[in-house]
Amino acid sequence: MPDTSTPMPPDLKDAPATNPGTIELETQRVLEQSLDHYAVIDIGSNSIRLVVYDALTRAPFPRFNEKAMVALGAGIDADGCFSEEVMRRALHAIRRLSAISNAMQVGRIDVLATEATRRAKNAQQLIAAIHKETGLETRILTGEEEALYAAHGIVAGFFKPKGMVGDMGGGSLEVAEVITDGLGERLTSMPLGALPVTERLTKDYTKAKKWIDNILSNSLPPLLTNPVFFAVGGGWRALARVHIALNERPIRVVHGYEVPAEELRTLARDIAKMSPEQVEALPDIPSRRIATLPASALVLSRVLRQLKPERVVFSSYGLREGWLYKQLDEEEQYRDPLLEGAMSIGLPTARVPAFSEALAVWTDELFPGEALNDRRLRLAVCALTDLAWRDHGKVRATDSFLRLLQFPFIGLTHPERVFVAVAVFARYGGKLEEIASTKTCELLTANELRRAEILGRALLLGHRFSASVPEILRDARLKIHSDAVRLEILDAQNVPDSEAVQNRMRKLAKAIGVDNVEIVLVQS
Repeated sequence: MPDTSTPMPPDLKDAPATNPGTIELETQRVLEQSLDHYAVIDIGSNSIRLVVYDALTRAPFPRFNEKAMVALGAGIDADGCFSEEVMRRALHAIRRLSAISNAMQVGRIDVLATEATRRAKNAQQLIAAIHKETGLETRILTGEEEALYAAHGIVAGFFKPKGMVGDMGGGSLEVAEVITDGLGERLTSMPLGALPVTERLTKDYTKAKKWIDNILSNSLPPLLTNPVFFAVGGGWRALARVHIALNERPIRVVHGYEVPAEELRTLARDIAKMSPEQVEALPDIPSRRIATLPASALVLSRVLRQLKPERVVFSSYGLREGWLYKQLDEEEQYRDPLLEGAMSIGLPTARVPAFSEALAVWTDELFPGEALNDRRLRLAVCALTDLAWRDHGKVRATDSFLRLLQFPFIGLTHPERVFVAVAVFARYGGKLEEIASTKTCELLTANELRRAEILGRALLLGHRFSASVPEILRDARLKIHSDAVRLEILDAQNVPDSEAVQNRMRKLAKAIGVDNVEIVLVQS
């Protein structure tokens, strides 16, 4: 029987953290960690969703995701109670989701309920029925808790984010402030969910807009940290999907997608006035969001008007992931989300998992004055360096590039995602002219593109020289001089160089922009 407890996490209003975290490859820890499936059932105002994660870790990957559009918020009658019909639908959905979790041998299931359940006078009747039918305990979150967990979802999903977080659900809008690894003091919960806004919008656009503005002017805190607004919630993610499709963006991943605020507000204003037929005709619009997308767009437009951020960043992480993040111990919370994801995917499937650590040391001096963010990207590439070793040699570079562009990593922007993909493409010997003219590479500056190629060619050389044996690579040093790439070998008795090694050195030299390569024996 799974552990169904939902313990109260530590104080949610934590101060901004100063711990820089650990930016290192830790092969042994990753390979030895115990991975028990973990699940969250989110009872929202519009949908009830189950997400089963591979484990309770810093970078969890969803193994299963299903939602039922129960519309609890719309099922509250004039007396403020859930109707019998909506309670029946909700209970049926949760019985299914509980049964699936048990069949998947999930070690722990947490059930969270939000605005509609807070509001319904007979909510405890539903909670009691859930427990009777499934044994699950349900935690009803306050509006403040909902805002705080949504904000922690941003902390979990990005690398040291700063700005304001808005999470628009079916029944309410929560707004909070994030400051790197912690939260600010300013937060609010407002009745601006997709269901109540849609109801007003279908009656009168102008009155709905005034009603929204009045609530925002009285409740929305000002944006005082960084001019970034993090958009959370299914309605806003649908808006991001439409923007990506309309602009033919090469990366279709919503998480980390960044748009200038004014550009997005223009699109949101247009969609807010559309008929259902016009919304349905939008590219890549999820069918379940057609009815409520204008409401989501209108609220976002009015929020951006008041906050005046420079950029909007969309997130696939929100309340559920924020709740999960707060179940971790402090050491785990400080781990880098990108690096944890890259290690969990790349190391267990590598021919020699420990070789990634050797490559990290091998490339430590490749970029003098390397910033912390550049270091984490380099180490993530090292962790993924043997991702495609089982693939045919002719497709390794291209297939790895395309896979990494769309892979559900967290903790990185779209340009950083391209950097990782290009570096692995170069590691597998791909020719940059094959991808340099694509829209994808336009997300990088010429210097960033060159840096990714240099890193990939250095990894290609390291693999070839050592045959992916860490001990061989540890007895060599890669030195970059103004006129040459130099490979210093400390012990060459059993590992002489070859034409293949020299060929890889020439590729690296070309990427750096020098003419000469040198292989030198050095007395240890």
